[in-house]
Amino acid sequence: MRETLTILVIGTADTKADELLFLRDCLIGAGASASLMDVGVLGEAPFRPEHDHHAVAAAAGMTINQIAALADENEAMSAMARGASLLAAQLHANGQIDGMIALGGTMGTDLALDVALALPTGVPKVVLSTIAFSSLIPPQRIAPDLTMMLWAGGLYGLNDICRGSLAQAAGAVLGAARGRFTGGARKPVIGMSSLGKSCLSYMVTLQPALQARGFELAVFHTTGMGGRAFETLAAQGHFAAVMDFSLQELTNQLNGSVVSAGEDRLLGAARGLVPQIVAPGATDMIDLPAWQPLPARYKDRGFHAHNRLIASVAASADERRATARAIGERLAQSTAPVAFLLPMLGIEQWDRPGEPMHDPQGLQAFIDEARLAIQPPVELVEVEAHINDELFAQAALSVLDHWIQAGKVSRDA
Repeated sequence: MRETLTILVIGTADTKADELLFLRDCLIGAGASASLMDVGVLGEAPFRPEHDHHAVAAAAGMTINQIAALADENEAMSAMARGASLLAAQLHANGQIDGMIALGGTMGTDLALDVALALPTGVPKVVLSTIAFSSLIPPQRIAPDLTMMLWAGGLYGLNDICRGSLAQAAGAVLGAARGRFTGGARKPVIGMSSLGKSCLSYMVTLQPALQARGFELAVFHTTGMGGRAFETLAAQGHFAAVMDFSLQELTNQLNGSVVSAGEDRLLGAARGLVPQIVAPGATDMIDLPAWQPLPARYKDRGFHAHNRLIASVAASADERRATARAIGERLAQSTAPVAFLLPMLGIEQWDRPGEPMHDPQGLQAFIDEARLAIQPPVELVEVEAHINDELFAQAALSVLDHWIQAGKVSRDA
């Protein structure tokens, strides 16, 4: 990392020059460097940005005149978003920027979300937006590590409220860049998924066992954004192996729940050529916002309110079969080693006898379908245990140890 941090500042210089220059001054005043990117289409910047709109258009394979000639503001800004994303990613790959901040209304936010997704997880990203946290923004457009702040009083022109928002956002991205952990001697990382610790608790047994084997364990909470971060890092090859034991985000995605990690769930490790040990933890549940009325179609199902934010209903036998098929289809896409552990006595804490998700027939439906869906070269390992039993954790370690001995998983960082 360079001694002076450089923050990429993105906005439409033809309409928000004063705001962009104020952001630049805030960063410079705090001891950083600012690199301005103009993503405006119609007008020229009243100052000389480091990356003008001609450069952004060229990154998209067009000229700014061609983009303006599209005569459709949505198409034009989509083209600029494509160029800005490619250019920002290249700047980061070249070591020229240490973080990104973008500002805008709906147009600028739309573009900024693409740029944030184009930068690797861990690169500081702040979007100052007039629609921060709005339901207009679909979860799949939000980078897992994005910081979003409301641009109060920022629709038109500078004022003290607006300046306060801009200064705070500048401090946020610069603080994040300065606070990035670089670490010392690294250990190889096992990526693991789980749904809290009350629903799925295998990590309690597995963490010390993995540490004893020379690995560091990173556990991701599978409530949507956690699964997205997990998939992104797996696809980028950050893990020596994954233990993907909580897949209810996949059940959610198949059944239209907003608590979803998107369509790429269970595909990241395959794309990153990462060995994966997989289990169907919590695939018997469909998650819902607890603060919304329960849909009528779920009235007669098992129900668990975890807190005032999230609740779950039991998946039907047919829904569980569909999840089993989807798991089989996605695991079949991997060319790296894959083992699927099938706990025969239950797949989350609330499906034990006496708990609201207890459904032996539903579990058997999943087991029967999984036996059909999981095909070689994926290894199917049936475990006569509940997923939270120590025997399940030992089965996972047995697979990992075999792969280490066979040279399929490395203990080198």
